[in-house]
Amino acid sequence: ITVGSSAANATVTSKGAHDLILSTNEGSSSGTITITDASNGNITLTPDGTGVVTATDAADATAAVKIAGKETIWVPALAMYPTTTNGCAAVAQVEGTAQRPEIKACDFDASSDEFAQFAVCFPKSWNEGTVTFQSFWSVTGTNTGTVCFQLAGGSIANDAAIDTAYGTAVANTALAASGTASDLMVNAESGAVTIANAAADTWTSFQINRDVSADDQTADARLLGIKLFFTTDAANDA
Repeated sequence: ITVGSSAANATVTSKGAHDLILSTNEGSSSGTITITDASNGNITLTPDGTGVVTATDAADATAAVKIAGKETIWVPALAMYPTTTNGCAAVAQVEGTAQRPEIKACDFDASSDEFAQFAVCFPKSWNEGTVTFQSFWSVTGTNTGTVCFQLAGGSIANDAAIDTAYGTAVANTALAASGTASDLMVNAESGAVTIANAAADTWTSFQINRDVSADDQTADARLLGIKLFFTTDAANDA
């Protein structure tokens, strides 16, 4: 069905396993929207183009349609705490030039693995799958050695023991410092981190450590925080 420039409505009934494809062929954001009706009754909209899919209700309230998929959480060093055994330094505030950005960071030694922990409660729309991360850090000296961090996680459900083992720690790729003191360094996104006992409506604890066997930076690594990536499989948390 082709609808011209004048106002018009069209109703299309598709019986059987067929997709309805809407072609939006005007403007710089032209593309197609594919509407798929799954056997369980779920309707899937798949946009192809640079435009934004919006939903409008009877009262003309309009909002962008949320697409389930990859999401991020920023976890600052301020939310982390050293472990009792082999812990990193406690979070400290560091000033550079007065009235310029100051940082709160945890220092990790170069001589041995040191650890910190933090926790998040993922939204209910989390798919309970693996996560990945990027670490944000700095060093005070000019040494260009690499820094590598590892992350492990475990979810604790209601009425379950908090004293539960983490999943296997996964490292991000070691990154060389720039050689300029106090530059911000950002590691590439890590591989998949499997969270032990992953489930919805849980408290998920993470443990991060500097993996000194995989890096060669001679100075303390000053961790500012991590960017945590997870995946959703629902449009909201209902």
